[in-house]
Amino acid sequence: MKNLFVKTEQQRFWLDKLEAISNPIKAEAAEVDEQSRFPFEAHRLLQQVGYPQLTLPKQYGGEGLSVYDMVLVQETLASYDENASLSLGWTLGVVGEIYDTKLWTEDLLTAFAEEIKKGATINRAVSEAATGSPTRGGKPGTNAVSIKDGWRINGRKIFTTASPVLDYFLTSAWIEEKQQIGFFLIHKDSIGLSIEENWEMSSMRGTSSHDLVLKDVVVAKDHLVELPNHPSGGKINGWILHIPATYLGIAQAARDYAVYFANHHQPNSLNAPISTLPNVQQLLGDIELKLHQARFVLYGVAEAYDDPARRAILKNEMAVAKHTVTNIAIDIVDKAMRVVGAKSLQLSNPLQRYYRNVRAGLHNPPMDDMTIIKLATAAIEQQKLNDHQ
Repeated sequence: MKNLFVKTEQQRFWLDKLEAISNPIKAEAAEVDEQSRFPFEAHRLLQQVGYPQLTLPKQYGGEGLSVYDMVLVQETLASYDENASLSLGWTLGVVGEIYDTKLWTEDLLTAFAEEIKKGATINRAVSEAATGSPTRGGKPGTNAVSIKDGWRINGRKIFTTASPVLDYFLTSAWIEEKQQIGFFLIHKDSIGLSIEENWEMSSMRGTSSHDLVLKDVVVAKDHLVELPNHPSGGKINGWILHIPATYLGIAQAARDYAVYFANHHQPNSLNAPISTLPNVQQLLGDIELKLHQARFVLYGVAEAYDDPARRAILKNEMAVAKHTVTNIAIDIVDKAMRVVGAKSLQLSNPLQRYYRNVRAGLHNPPMDDMTIIKLATAAIEQQKLNDHQ
């Protein structure tokens, strides 16, 4: 069914590229989870095919993939290895956002494009233990002080996904003298920067989302690259759709396993595989229905964002897509496990990994409760406006 959403030769080209390296990526996925380590082989293969530069615009020497294109490749990669997908997805999303909305100066965009073309990876480092999700508006404890040679930064960030392979950390810090948050571009080799390897989770174990520790790190003046004038989470950003795309990929992998199992598993009490049983067909049919629902929401929102005329009127649609797809993906994995039964809980079975990993989507921004409240508030305010017209 996913072929329905492939619209261009460029999309097909990159899907074929991913398929060509899919076997070693799939083969490593279980070991990555078991050992709670980063998928280095998948990362190496994706670097070889130029994955980090997919969302870099063509005018800067990249592939120029749109949000819709990114969603397509991210979902596909996640069906091979969700840890690799979420990890490199952040580079795709950050690069896409920076260049799409011209967040930096033109000189810096041009210079950084050369780094991306060499395979550099980047992620935003925003979460902190004391503030929780940055979308809830907490002031970071990480601070930046102006000095003669630039900025001195001190602090600690949690959930720094892909930290073992990141070349750049786009780090939020409170600037007391400006009374606002700024984002600093910090290279991995900066003196005083270290990674504390403390990612001990039951979910998305291979993302290596360790702590980033900054102790008197000095960066150049012009590496204060962003001074947002809007509240965190308050600006429409279609590039965050790489997140739900990953969880949809997990759902697809769970679906594929369940269908294969149903077609090949035949207890000696039956004279045909369990796929012939009405209750199993009900579960598989529900899975197919939910995959259709999730895809039409996700790809529909991505397509709307890529259309400048429709982007201008988008409000909460990114959050709607993330909420819808993530929760549907969780339901799909659950139903796949019901098809397979107790065997799905065996540590050698990929479904138990999908079950743990798909739930991580609930804790990626934006959070479900914030999405629902925003939708309610928007509806209430719209009615008030209608009353005054």
